[in-house]
Amino acid sequence: MLIRLLRAYLRPYTRPITLLVLLQLVATLASLYLPTLNADIIDDGVVKGDTGYILRVGGVMIGVTVIQALCSVCAVYYGARTAMAVGRDVRAAVFDRVQGFSAREVGQFGAPSLITRTTNDVQQVQMLVLMSFTLMVAAPIMCVGGVIMALNQDVPLSALLLAVVPVLGGVVVLLVRALRPKFRAMQVRIDTMNRVLREQITGIRVIRAFVKDDHEQHRFAGANHDLTDVGLQVGRLMALMFPTVMLVVNVSSVAVLWFGAHRIDSGGMEIGALTAFLSYLLQILMSVMMATFMFMMVPRAEVCAERIHEVLDTRSSVVPPAAPVTEVLRRGNLELHDVEFRYPGAEVPVLRGIDITARPGQTTAVIGSTGSGKSTLLGLVPRLFDATSGRVLLDGVDVRELAPEAIAETVGLVPQKPYLFTGTVASNLRYGRPDATDEELWHALEVAQAKDFVEQLTEGLDAPIAQGGSNVSGGQRQRLAIARALVRRPDVYLFDDSFSALDYATDAKLRKALARETADATVLIVAQRVSTIRDADRIIVLDEGAVVGSGTHRELMADNPTYREIVLSQLTEQEAA
Repeated sequence: MLIRLLRAYLRPYTRPITLLVLLQLVATLASLYLPTLNADIIDDGVVKGDTGYILRVGGVMIGVTVIQALCSVCAVYYGARTAMAVGRDVRAAVFDRVQGFSAREVGQFGAPSLITRTTNDVQQVQMLVLMSFTLMVAAPIMCVGGVIMALNQDVPLSALLLAVVPVLGGVVVLLVRALRPKFRAMQVRIDTMNRVLREQITGIRVIRAFVKDDHEQHRFAGANHDLTDVGLQVGRLMALMFPTVMLVVNVSSVAVLWFGAHRIDSGGMEIGALTAFLSYLLQILMSVMMATFMFMMVPRAEVCAERIHEVLDTRSSVVPPAAPVTEVLRRGNLELHDVEFRYPGAEVPVLRGIDITARPGQTTAVIGSTGSGKSTLLGLVPRLFDATSGRVLLDGVDVRELAPEAIAETVGLVPQKPYLFTGTVASNLRYGRPDATDEELWHALEVAQAKDFVEQLTEGLDAPIAQGGSNVSGGQRQRLAIARALVRRPDVYLFDDSFSALDYATDAKLRKALARETADATVLIVAQRVSTIRDADRIIVLDEGAVVGSGTHRELMADNPTYREIVLSQLTEQEAA
């Protein structure tokens, strides 16, 4: 998976990667040439007392060092740019894929896991790419070049390499095999930590209300302990690696000096050659150490790449049309014909046999017990889900054939849990229509019964809104969400239990103002509160995913026991009449 991911996202950067490899090649060759020059200085300059030769070769060494430094700096620069660009591209791809998910896919992964995959997982792959360009590219060049240069200095002494390099390779393989499952467990623990922390921050009021601080501290401590435990296991393995490698390096150095001394004593080798050979041995082992460091990162990056690909390979159940219809008549006719919706693998459908027609100038309400499929039904219209059978038509066109932009222009949805974005009141209201004027914003706020509390804010329309609208009350959040839909002025309004946080007086004022504002539009309301929908032109009664009644309030009170039971659970017989 890691190779597949890197191959796909490194392809656009072939030119800078080629330049980077060339720069690393020159820098490594320069580094390999320096010990030979040093050996020449010792054997032909120091031993013979030739100061001029020492100065000449020393000048060459300085020049080679400058070339090496410049090439290394440029290689690191191009490597960092390319690695950051790859990280940017992968993050954008994951984000784009998640943006296309339906509510089903988002629920399948979970928000905390999607956040971790988009941030931490991508960062691990990005770091691997960066370290590969700065270390891994030079390591094989250094290793092969070091072996060749070591053989050039002394062939018999080079036999030590046949023992040293396989030992280091075996250490790396064993540790990498042990690290891989630990890194997978670590990413899962990070997901859990994000989920727990997100729940606790979001639900801080509930925690305080039920005095569950100690319970949540224990829950966080458990997740934290699990992550720490895996981190310690990884740390122990990584801590074992470097001492082992250094042990091999030091033992090898001692062996070179021991056997090299005998070679010098027998006249088969000069002191400068031994010095150069020792330098090449250290370069070879350092290149293996760099490869070792890289291989420690590979298991975690590989796990992260698999998790990234799980997102990228997941296809949304809401498939964009191949030849989308970009324009509709904009009349607001909404029809559902024999609609069924079933979750994958579910034995019983959430909705079945739904036939509903909603016309402009009419208010159609949907009511039913909890879990009867009301919100799911509403979500089929803007394609938050797709019906598994049947058709949902907007002005005679199946929503599955419409471009998302055309649906957004025609349909305005106020969800059951209204969400406000970080910014200001104005930026949230203009979310669906950026060119709306301040006058239009104030008008929408007035209709939504939100004008009074916005006027009381010091900055008015420029008053800050925290993430999710956490700095305003539930009722204010609902009214701002309604105002946001009104600013868009769609042909079809969908209100998914959007009045539940309002008091009865505000609810009544809002419905009265909405009736005037949406007189020419199609309005579909889902509600639990009977007083919100009793004046609707038509009321649809849902029970266990099926329509069990349709008509006005009076007709249903007389003929439909399900509706009558819901009404009498909230109102007295006299109030209902």
